[in-house]
Amino acid sequence: MPTEATRDPAVAPGGSVTRYDGAVVTVAIIDDHESVRLGIEAVCAHAGYQVVASAPTAVECIAALNGVVPDVVVLDLSLSDGSTPTSNIQAVQAVGAHVLIHSIADRVALVREALAAGASGVIPKSSPTDTVIAAIGTVARGEALNNIEWASAIDADSDFARAQLGRRERDVLHLYASGLPLKTVAMQLGIAYSTAREHIDRIRVKYVEVGRPAPTKVDLLRRAVEDGILPGLDQGGTDVS
Repeated sequence: MPTEATRDPAVAPGGSVTRYDGAVVTVAIIDDHESVRLGIEAVCAHAGYQVVASAPTAVECIAALNGVVPDVVVLDLSLSDGSTPTSNIQAVQAVGAHVLIHSIADRVALVREALAAGASGVIPKSSPTDTVIAAIGTVARGEALNNIEWASAIDADSDFARAQLGRRERDVLHLYASGLPLKTVAMQLGIAYSTAREHIDRIRVKYVEVGRPAPTKVDLLRRAVEDGILPGLDQGGTDVS
Protein backbone atom coordinates (compact mmCIF):
# COMPACT_ATOMS: atom_id res chain seq x y z
CA MET A 1 0.00 0.00 0.00
CA PRO A 2 1.56 3.36 -0.97
CA THR A 3 2.22 5.89 1.75
CA GLU A 4 0.57 8.69 -0.17
CA ALA A 5 -2.17 9.01 -2.76
CA THR A 6 -3.70 11.71 -4.86
CA ARG A 7 -7.09 11.72 -6.50
CA ASP A 8 -8.66 13.70 -9.32
CA PRO A 9 -10.34 16.68 -7.59
CA ALA A 10 -13.02 16.76 -10.30
CA VAL A 11 -14.44 13.44 -9.13
CA ALA A 12 -16.21 13.29 -5.76
CA PRO A 13 -16.91 10.00 -3.95
CA GLY A 14 -20.64 9.60 -3.62
CA GLY A 15 -21.23 12.86 -5.47
CA SER A 16 -22.23 14.65 -2.27
CA VAL A 17 -22.28 18.44 -2.14
CA THR A 18 -21.20 19.42 1.32
CA ARG A 19 -19.44 22.79 1.40
CA TYR A 20 -21.25 26.05 2.13
CA ASP A 21 -20.82 27.31 -1.44
CA GLY A 22 -22.10 24.15 -3.11
CA ALA A 23 -18.70 22.56 -3.78
CA VAL A 24 -17.55 19.19 -2.48
CA VAL A 25 -15.29 19.43 0.57
CA THR A 26 -11.73 18.43 -0.28
CA VAL A 27 -9.44 16.97 2.37
CA ALA A 28 -5.77 16.08 2.74
CA ILE A 29 -4.46 13.87 5.53
CA ILE A 30 -1.09 13.99 7.30
CA ASP A 31 -0.43 11.20 9.80
CA ASP A 32 2.55 8.90 10.16
CA HIS A 33 0.32 5.88 10.85
CA GLU A 34 -1.04 4.38 7.64
CA SER A 35 -3.97 2.76 9.44
CA VAL A 36 -5.09 6.17 10.73
CA ARG A 37 -4.86 7.69 7.26
CA LEU A 38 -6.87 4.86 5.75
CA GLY A 39 -9.48 5.22 8.49
CA ILE A 40 -9.92 8.95 7.86
CA GLU A 41 -10.08 8.30 4.12
CA ALA A 42 -12.91 5.82 4.67
CA VAL A 43 -14.78 8.26 6.92
CA CYS A 44 -14.40 11.05 4.36
CA ALA A 45 -15.56 8.83 1.49
CA HIS A 46 -18.64 7.83 3.47
CA ALA A 47 -19.45 11.50 4.09
CA GLY A 48 -18.98 12.46 0.45
CA TYR A 49 -15.79 14.39 1.17
CA GLN A 50 -13.01 14.03 -1.37
CA VAL A 51 -9.52 13.08 -0.18
CA VAL A 52 -7.02 14.67 -2.56
CA ALA A 53 -3.81 13.62 -0.81
CA SER A 54 -2.64 11.46 2.08
CA ALA A 55 0.90 11.14 3.42
CA PRO A 56 3.00 10.56 6.56
CA THR A 57 4.65 14.00 6.53
CA ALA A 58 3.69 17.54 5.61
CA VAL A 59 6.43 17.72 2.99
CA GLU A 60 5.19 14.57 1.24
CA CYS A 61 1.55 15.62 1.46
CA ILE A 62 2.18 19.03 -0.07
CA ALA A 63 4.18 17.41 -2.88
CA ALA A 64 1.34 14.93 -3.47
CA LEU A 65 -1.16 17.79 -3.77
CA ASN A 66 0.60 18.86 -6.97
CA GLY A 67 -0.92 22.33 -6.82
CA VAL A 68 -4.38 21.30 -5.62
CA VAL A 69 -5.52 23.35 -2.60
CA PRO A 70 -7.68 21.29 -0.22
CA ASP A 71 -10.30 22.90 1.97
CA VAL A 72 -8.98 21.12 5.07
CA VAL A 73 -5.78 19.34 6.03
CA VAL A 74 -6.28 16.86 8.86
CA LEU A 75 -2.95 16.90 10.71
CA ASP A 76 -1.50 14.80 13.50
CA LEU A 77 0.35 16.83 16.14
CA SER A 78 3.42 14.64 16.44
CA LEU A 79 5.03 13.09 13.37
CA SER A 80 7.97 10.69 13.18
CA ASP A 81 10.04 13.05 11.01
CA GLY A 82 10.65 15.31 14.03
CA SER A 83 8.73 18.26 12.61
CA THR A 84 6.85 20.62 14.93
CA PRO A 85 3.15 21.53 14.89
CA THR A 86 4.09 25.13 14.07
CA SER A 87 6.26 24.26 11.07
CA ASN A 88 3.68 21.84 9.69
CA ILE A 89 0.78 24.25 10.12
CA GLN A 90 2.71 27.08 8.51
CA ALA A 91 3.60 24.83 5.56
CA VAL A 92 -0.04 23.83 5.10
CA GLN A 93 -1.31 27.40 5.44
CA ALA A 94 1.21 28.49 2.81
CA VAL A 95 -0.70 26.45 0.22
CA GLY A 96 -3.99 28.02 1.32
CA ALA A 97 -5.64 25.25 3.35
CA HIS A 98 -7.27 25.29 6.78
CA VAL A 99 -5.82 22.96 9.43
CA LEU A 100 -7.72 20.57 11.69
CA ILE A 101 -5.60 18.85 14.32
CA HIS A 102 -6.45 15.16 14.80
CA SER A 103 -4.46 13.77 17.69
CA ILE A 104 -4.39 12.35 21.20
CA ALA A 105 -6.36 14.73 23.41
CA ASP A 106 -3.95 14.86 26.37
CA ARG A 107 -1.14 16.74 24.58
CA VAL A 108 -2.23 20.13 25.89
CA ALA A 109 1.07 21.93 25.30
CA LEU A 110 1.20 20.80 21.68
CA VAL A 111 -2.47 21.71 21.20
CA ARG A 112 -1.73 25.23 22.50
CA GLU A 113 1.19 25.49 20.11
CA ALA A 114 -1.00 24.37 17.20
CA LEU A 115 -3.78 26.83 18.01
CA ALA A 116 -1.26 29.65 18.39
CA ALA A 117 0.15 28.73 14.97
CA GLY A 118 -3.29 29.12 13.41
CA ALA A 119 -4.97 25.71 13.47
CA SER A 120 -8.74 26.02 13.21
CA GLY A 121 -9.38 23.42 15.89
CA VAL A 122 -8.52 20.07 17.39
CA ILE A 123 -10.42 16.78 17.36
CA PRO A 124 -9.30 13.80 19.50
CA LYS A 125 -8.48 10.54 17.76
CA SER A 126 -10.99 8.88 20.07
CA SER A 127 -13.86 10.93 18.59
CA PRO A 128 -16.83 9.19 16.92
CA THR A 129 -16.75 9.29 13.13
CA ASP A 130 -19.77 11.61 13.00
CA THR A 131 -17.88 14.10 15.16
CA VAL A 132 -14.87 13.95 12.85
CA ILE A 133 -17.07 14.49 9.79
CA ALA A 134 -18.79 17.47 11.42
CA ALA A 135 -15.45 18.97 12.48
CA ILE A 136 -14.06 18.73 8.95
CA GLY A 137 -17.19 20.40 7.60
CA THR A 138 -16.94 23.23 10.13
CA VAL A 139 -13.30 23.95 9.32
CA ALA A 140 -13.99 23.69 5.57
CA ARG A 141 -16.45 26.57 5.93
CA GLY A 142 -13.64 28.71 7.32
CA GLU A 143 -14.94 28.51 10.88
CA ALA A 144 -13.01 27.74 14.04
CA LEU A 145 -13.91 24.55 15.89
CA ASN A 146 -14.94 25.67 19.37
CA ASN A 147 -14.95 22.52 21.50
CA ILE A 148 -13.77 21.31 24.90
CA GLU A 149 -10.29 20.39 23.65
CA TRP A 150 -9.73 23.94 22.41
CA ALA A 151 -11.14 25.46 25.58
CA SER A 152 -9.05 23.18 27.82
CA ALA A 153 -5.86 24.07 25.99
CA ILE A 154 -6.56 27.77 26.32
CA ASP A 155 -7.63 27.47 29.94
CA ALA A 156 -4.33 25.77 30.80
CA ASP A 157 -2.29 28.60 29.29
CA SER A 158 -1.46 31.33 31.81
CA ASP A 159 0.33 33.48 29.21
CA PHE A 160 -2.75 34.98 27.56
CA ALA A 161 -3.00 38.72 28.21
CA ARG A 162 -6.64 39.76 28.20
CA ALA A 163 -7.67 42.75 26.14
CA GLN A 164 -9.47 45.31 28.28
CA LEU A 165 -12.79 45.42 26.43
CA GLY A 166 -15.68 47.57 27.57
CA ARG A 167 -19.11 46.11 28.17
CA ARG A 168 -20.48 47.25 24.81
CA GLU A 169 -17.39 45.98 23.02
CA ARG A 170 -17.88 42.59 24.67
CA ASP A 171 -21.53 42.59 23.59
CA VAL A 172 -20.58 43.37 20.00
CA LEU A 173 -17.80 40.77 19.98
CA HIS A 174 -20.08 38.11 21.50
CA LEU A 175 -22.69 38.49 18.76
CA TYR A 176 -20.29 39.07 15.86
CA ALA A 177 -17.94 36.20 16.74
CA SER A 178 -20.97 33.93 17.18
CA GLY A 179 -21.49 34.24 13.45
CA LEU A 180 -23.97 37.09 13.03
CA PRO A 181 -23.42 39.65 10.25
CA LEU A 182 -22.35 43.01 11.63
CA LYS A 183 -25.57 44.62 10.36
CA THR A 184 -27.59 42.14 12.43
CA VAL A 185 -25.38 42.77 15.45
CA ALA A 186 -26.10 46.49 15.18
CA MET A 187 -29.84 45.88 14.90
CA GLN A 188 -29.92 43.56 17.91
CA LEU A 189 -28.02 46.05 20.06
CA GLY A 190 -29.98 49.06 18.80
CA ILE A 191 -26.92 50.89 17.50
CA ALA A 192 -25.92 52.20 14.08
CA TYR A 193 -23.98 49.95 11.73
CA SER A 194 -21.15 52.50 11.71
CA THR A 195 -21.01 52.36 15.51
CA ALA A 196 -20.82 48.56 15.46
CA ARG A 197 -18.00 48.78 12.92
CA GLU A 198 -16.14 51.25 15.15
CA HIS A 199 -16.46 48.82 18.07
CA ILE A 200 -14.98 45.99 15.97
CA ASP A 201 -12.13 48.24 14.85
CA ARG A 202 -11.37 49.23 18.46
CA ILE A 203 -11.56 45.60 19.59
CA ARG A 204 -8.99 44.64 16.96
CA VAL A 205 -6.71 47.49 18.06
CA LYS A 206 -6.93 46.37 21.70
CA TYR A 207 -6.00 42.81 20.79
CA VAL A 208 -3.02 44.05 18.79
CA GLU A 209 -1.92 46.07 21.82
CA VAL A 210 -1.73 42.91 23.98
CA GLY A 211 0.06 40.93 21.29
CA ARG A 212 -2.95 38.90 20.16
CA PRO A 213 -3.94 40.30 16.75
CA ALA A 214 -7.32 39.29 15.33
CA PRO A 215 -7.45 40.40 11.69
CA THR A 216 -10.19 37.94 10.64
CA LYS A 217 -13.58 36.92 12.01
CA VAL A 218 -12.20 33.48 12.87
CA ASP A 219 -9.43 35.16 14.86
CA LEU A 220 -12.05 37.19 16.73
CA LEU A 221 -13.86 33.95 17.57
CA ARG A 222 -10.61 32.58 18.98
CA ARG A 223 -10.13 35.68 21.12
CA ALA A 224 -13.74 35.59 22.32
CA VAL A 225 -13.32 31.99 23.48
CA GLU A 226 -9.91 32.66 24.99
CA ASP A 227 -11.31 35.55 27.03
CA GLY A 228 -14.50 33.78 28.07
CA ILE A 229 -16.78 36.03 26.03
CA LEU A 230 -18.18 33.00 24.23
CA PRO A 231 -18.97 29.61 25.82
CA GLY A 232 -16.08 27.30 26.45
CA LEU A 233 -14.38 29.15 29.28
CA ASP A 234 -15.48 30.90 32.42
CA GLN A 235 -15.92 34.62 31.92
CA GLY A 236 -13.04 35.57 34.17
CA GLY A 237 -11.92 39.14 34.71
CA THR A 238 -14.11 42.19 34.99
CA ASP A 239 -15.78 44.18 32.24
CA VAL A 240 -14.28 47.60 31.73
CA SER A 241 -16.98 50.09 30.77
